Amino acid sequence: MITRRQFLEQAALTAFGVSLTPIVPHDLLAMKRSIAPADKLIIGLIGCRNMGFYDAQDFLLQPEVELAAICDVDQNVLERRTNDILEFQEKRPDQYRDYRELLDRNDIDAVIIATPDHWHCLQVVHALEAGKDVYVEKPLANSVTECNIMLRAARKYNRIIQVGQQQRSGIEWQTAVNFIQSGKLGKIGRVNIWSNFNYGAGSEKVPDSPVPEGVDFDMWLGPAPERSFNETRFHGMWRMFWDYGGGLMTDWGVHLIDMPLWSFNIRSFPKSVVAAGGIFTHKDRALEMADTQNVLFEMDDCLITWEHNGGVQVGPYDQMYGISWVGTNGTLVTDREHWRILPEKDEDKFRMEVPDEFKSDGESHINHVRNFITCIKIRQKTAADIEIGHRVCIWAHLGNIAYRTGRKLVYDPDTETILNDPEATEMLTPKYREPYQLPDY
Repeated sequence: MITRRQFLEQAALTAFGVSLTPIVPHDLLAMKRSIAPADKLIIGLIGCRNMGFYDAQDFLLQPEVELAAICDVDQNVLERRTNDILEFQEKRPDQYRDYRELLDRNDIDAVIIATPDHWHCLQVVHALEAGKDVYVEKPLANSVTECNIMLRAARKYNRIIQVGQQQRSGIEWQTAVNFIQSGKLGKIGRVNIWSNFNYGAGSEKVPDSPVPEGVDFDMWLGPAPERSFNETRFHGMWRMFWDYGGGLMTDWGVHLIDMPLWSFNIRSFPKSVVAAGGIFTHKDRALEMADTQNVLFEMDDCLITWEHNGGVQVGPYDQMYGISWVGTNGTLVTDREHWRILPEKDEDKFRMEVPDEFKSDGESHINHVRNFITCIKIRQKTAADIEIGHRVCIWAHLGNIAYRTGRKLVYDPDTETILNDPEATEMLTPKYREPYQLPDY
């Protein structure tokens, strides 16, 4: 069986017009040596542990890319990732504990930002101010106000930005969207989205403990409230606490909600949002988010629904996660690996079968990275630019705010408020601890 690394190496070469044959790291290193210095793209990585290094591998598989510097608050992660990077390139990356020092370097063209969500706004804005192009992991930010600040900063500095919503570069999603836009499903009145993952149930509770050796926890907290160290709020599981993330609603919501927005060419916000849920099934676990949640997004001519069940691995249509577009002629069901049609009637007449060539194994990261690199070279918008990331991130945050308030919400993008709801409006903006301040854009 081909490994993920072998697949990525093959995909990288294919993107360069090279035959699809396995290569070893030595071959990649030889290709990198053949690239003239003037043709190299010099990048930095901020946040190295999980998605940051996952993204970085896809960049490193591109012959013209050199990863010159990496930054993380955990020295243990820095050392491990430095050794990993040397499998892809000969030059040892410089290490930083403070991202601002990395951004001060004039030789770095672009940065990958893959820190916890509560850091995204400050780091992206500072990168734009430093003249860098940015690949930022999703969700774009940890609040609605931060999303709006980042959009205004991006418009001011006019840099190339790619948000890590790689489904926008996935062939399987592109073909599904094309089919939906063809009208063959008939009138679509509802889109159902579901996301069931074990990590949505949080983690086992543990007491506070000393900060691990090599970790700058104060820097990890950044603008978030000061508190004692606890493993359940650190690597990986920070997503289940409001100070740092938005749980499944924002972590997977931005991926999946973005697909109906794309298919319907929606460039606005929902007419209204209402939600319900709670911590129903995992009350003994360490989490603040709902382990069970439903959200209804109302549009003028359709409903878009979201549901998640943390700790559950089975969902509708025997898929852990997915989307169904419900049309009068049939329902299209999809995830990252395939899509299929369930005809509503006259199956022989409609024959809405998915051609084999439309089926994919779901690998879209390489495409997303290549799109970003190409757009840097030709200075045009990326597949998931700041406008796309901004819009769907706000949709997801509205779902969480509707759940937390228990009220039906109407968001006004002109005033950047929730109409007639001061409490919900206050939840749009995070409170940064001193000395951190929200960027003024």
